[in-house]
Amino acid sequence: MRITRPDWIAREKAHQERADALTADHRDRASRSEKHPVWDFLFTYYSYKPAQLRRWHPGAGIELADAVERLDWRWYSPGRSDDGAVPDAAAFAADKPELAALVERMLRRTASRPGQFGCFGLHEWAMVYRAEEHRHAVPLRLGRAGTDAVVESHDLRCTHFDAFRFFTPDAVPRNRTMLTREEQPLFEQPGCLHAGMDLYKWATKLGPLIPGELLLDTFELARDIRLLDMQAAPYDLSAWEITPVPIETAEGKAEYVRRQRVFADRGAALRTALLSAWLGESARSAA
Repeated sequence: MRITRPDWIAREKAHQERADALTADHRDRASRSEKHPVWDFLFTYYSYKPAQLRRWHPGAGIELADAVERLDWRWYSPGRSDDGAVPDAAAFAADKPELAALVERMLRRTASRPGQFGCFGLHEWAMVYRAEEHRHAVPLRLGRAGTDAVVESHDLRCTHFDAFRFFTPDAVPRNRTMLTREEQPLFEQPGCLHAGMDLYKWATKLGPLIPGELLLDTFELARDIRLLDMQAAPYDLSAWEITPVPIETAEGKAEYVRRQRVFADRGAALRTALLSAWLGESARSAA
């Protein structure tokens, strides 16, 4: 497929406008050195800056006409015409073979499993269990004793290593599974909020191989999941007008699972779209 310069310039402009709208509040806070316990995570943990987010690419194998300037960009190769440039999946795989293999393995294996919906977001509670200090400089909604009691009255079922690795020492043995980095692809499953958020991470890792529009779709999913993740957390975020989802109650659990299932469905569609955009038509049937 080949996109004429006027067409891809128009898509690039639309992408930049959408990206700017998505990051406007963060950029405004950053200009005042103002921190936010919920939204800063999208730009610190994933370490992808607003300027990077607004950079548009057509996706792997899509040629941009009259785009020789793109040949100076990473993982772009000459197209079929003298003036064309195309994001090159083979060049990426040759340059980053281990990363390419990891991303494909994580996407495919996660997609192959049924979602699990019984964790109730307790990973955030496990991160502060019996701890004098915790990661966010905000008070605990139920206090320390109340927070510890919630952990002790529930079964910890975290399947995501990058949440598990922040558990306090006392919380680690309470988890149903001892997770490791090496075994992460064996346990990642599509019901996990963080597996859904990480679709944005994988999209950023693939860079120009992912269409800009799809990148922003994954960012929007990560943003929406982040809100629930922190609403269900043990923190009192009322100063930031964040309404809690009290997972220590039956009503809170039901709301959490209902929204978790919606995110899992959105994530499944985006997971397939990432594989298709990156690896082509064959990925659709294999995902």
